[in-house]
Amino acid sequence: MKKKEVTEHFPFDDDVLVFKVCNKMFALASLSKWENEEGFINLKCNPDHAEELRAEFEGVTPGYHMHKKLWNSVKVHNTDISTKHILELIDHSYDEVVKSLPKKIRDNL
Repeated sequence: MKKKEVTEHFPFDDDVLVFKVCNKMFALASLSKWENEEGFINLKCNPDHAEELRAEFEGVTPGYHMHKKLWNSVKVHNTDISTKHILELIDHSYDEVVKSLPKKIRDNL
């Protein structure tokens, strides 16, 4: 939420929290899974980097209910990924979405 132009929504139901930048999704998570310590975050990712992450970490899988080439599900509980790395992946997801925005909007960010 500290990033510019980020908003949160529940567009699907009252469980899936979606984070958007300039009205484009970059992260989403199930609150009930999070509370049960089964939490994961779906994050947008560069396709080549997505494959690398899946090969390197057991806690990174193709995006649950998302386009498998462009999204990863990243486990946040009982995982082989550090909190620091998860935060970097959130930043990467935000940056991937920002890159796709029109130049005028990007320049304002």
